Amino acid sequence: MAAEIEAGKYFVREIEKNDGCVLRMKQCYIGDVGCVVWDAAIVLSKYLETKQFYDPSAGANVWCGRTVVELGAGTGVVGLMAATLGAQVMVTDLQDLQSLLDANIQENKSLIKSGSISAKVLKWGEDVSELLPPPHYILMADCIYYEQSIGPLVETLKQLSGPETSIICCYEQRTEGINPEVERKFFELLQQNFSCEKIPSDKQDPEFSSPDIHILHIRRKD
Repeated sequence: MAAEIEAGKYFVREIEKNDGCVLRMKQCYIGDVGCVVWDAAIVLSKYLETKQFYDPSAGANVWCGRTVVELGAGTGVVGLMAATLGAQVMVTDLQDLQSLLDANIQENKSLIKSGSISAKVLKWGEDVSELLPPPHYILMADCIYYEQSIGPLVETLKQLSGPETSIICCYEQRTEGINPEVERKFFELLQQNFSCEKIPSDKQDPEFSSPDIHILHIRRKD
């Protein structure tokens, strides 16, 4: 992956923030699903900027100083958005994605003023002790994808979250093939230990939202 990036075998997608600054996200032409910016990641990124979280004119910023872990970060766009808003962010994904994450952190570090961001390898279902204590927020975009990863993902959410942790999950609902069954199994497992609240479209970014893309707030049950 590092060699591909150095050789220029990537293309850039720009995501404009509400303040006019632009996140420049490198994507790889060749690679697995984590190598590109998916629509759900953009919808979630822009949701983090909505006034319920971030309203500079009112002096409100939920993200300032909060700890955030992004799971299945891929290109890192969601975590980078949170870091530019002032959060202390750890983006995580498999080893194969680390060079792309590092490249995107370097590309956008000038936009990060009071926040911070770093990357770490995390395979779902494995030890999360290096990411503890539980963060204020766990962010995940389009992670409900592979059937074999559902159990490990829910296990990671259980290990990583505390009673005060807010999990924000954004996913694109896919109706073809095995996808509906994968989603059903994920929520069945999740709801054993967590409660879910669906966020209506009028609470999302008015431009960056879609009927096929859902945002959920998830918390541990008491």
